[in-house]
Amino acid sequence: MGQALPPCPVALVVEDDSAVRDLAAAVLEETDLEVIACESAEAAISVLERPDLTVALLFADVRLPGHMDGISLARTVESRWPDVRVIVTSGYDEGRNARLPSGAVFMQKPWRALDVLVQAEHATEAARAA
Repeated sequence: MGQALPPCPVALVVEDDSAVRDLAAAVLEETDLEVIACESAEAAISVLERPDLTVALLFADVRLPGHMDGISLARTVESRWPDVRVIVTSGYDEGRNARLPSGAVFMQKPWRALDVLVQAEHATEAARAA
């Protein structure tokens, strides 16, 4: 019998606006990453904690419903899952401040699909090297 293939790395999209969430997911579906989309940081943490998944990329809006915003999510991911590439996005300038984790990338909305794809490629390469 053949060996089981390792699970495909995942891009996790966290956005409360369903149109933007669907657009980001559609862009990331053009990569080698599987895409999981959710609307809150709490839902994202549940995905990250799944032992059967390898999340390579987190793409999160700053403003999210619930107790945790996108910056807090990015900080949690940086401390608990340091190998995950983090992109934080916002239509406001709030994401550029010092609250962002040092390894996170900030993308002002409207972001360009090419910029997202470049970051996804870096995340894919890092996941495969791990």
